Amino acid sequence: MSEIRDTLFRYLTLLQLIPRSPGRISTPVLLEKLHERGFQIDTRSLQRDLRDKLALHFPLGCDDSQRPYRWYFDRHFHCTLPALDVPSALTLVLAEEYLKGLLPPVVVGQLTPQFRDARQLLDDLEANGLSQWARRVRAIPNGKALLPAPLAATTWQTVAQALLEQRALDVTYLSRSAEEEKRFTLHPQGLVSRHSVTYLMATVNDYTDIRQFALHRIEEATLSEATWQEAPDFDLDDYIRAGAFGYRQSPEDVTLVANVAPQLAWLLTETRLVEDQTITPLPDSDWQRLTAKVPDDQQTLWWLMGLGANVDVLKPQAWRDDIRAHAEKILSRVCSESVGT
Repeated sequence: MSEIRDTLFRYLTLLQLIPRSPGRISTPVLLEKLHERGFQIDTRSLQRDLRDKLALHFPLGCDDSQRPYRWYFDRHFHCTLPALDVPSALTLVLAEEYLKGLLPPVVVGQLTPQFRDARQLLDDLEANGLSQWARRVRAIPNGKALLPAPLAATTWQTVAQALLEQRALDVTYLSRSAEEEKRFTLHPQGLVSRHSVTYLMATVNDYTDIRQFALHRIEEATLSEATWQEAPDFDLDDYIRAGAFGYRQSPEDVTLVANVAPQLAWLLTETRLVEDQTITPLPDSDWQRLTAKVPDDQQTLWWLMGLGANVDVLKPQAWRDDIRAHAEKILSRVCSESVGT
């Protein structure tokens, strides 16, 4: 009985490890992952599991165009364990709505079977009125979201595999600055999705400095024969905090002091700018005083500029000066256009 149970668990684990097409996983990698999970079998037994057991009952394919062979499920195959409940289905529907505006379609598409199951479950619930869920559920991103940059499915699959398996990549990359294609060997260190663009953090060739590569500009990507090199002392969170994506002006935080309109004060009370912010009423006014320690970066400054007349920045002085100069440029342009007409 114990042997039968162990075999069943091994089959279930294999079902979880094998990706859907266009994903692939090689026999040696499958064997390594099984060993990590405590299943001590040899290559011959694994091949027998795949070819003579699972392939008879599941849409399992084998890419034998190169060695080692690589395994995958039909792209439409999906197995849900355990079954979805209604709250989870609604959560998935909201997640799909939200992610569509942030991630490339091919990335969201990796979850298509789960999203489809969620929609189907809700569509089938006619008895409690949830069959009309599509008219009742929306997810709206904060601010104006640009459409995600298009990304090839094979590029995403290859980059994700290289990152998670610590493999080097040979890529053809369209450089925005040089406006020409370049060939690199990249050593992936991290992945960041920001607004509508997904970036790969990697070192290049034999260099050790971290550079950012927009995934949609990778025109071709293949797993490299070069040995993956880890960037010394690289930490993704430290990298982000240092301002890699916020156009940081200095490594130190600054104290933001600003008077804010009532509706903005209410918003910042419910959805805080930072954890330790304070908002206090101003005497003889319905405005309030915001005080918060924030990063000294352009992203925060741009956010403040976008608030327009709803905020009066008092400190830091450099930000107040920048906002004033920005407003004067706009006013000057509007005035000159009015005179021209």
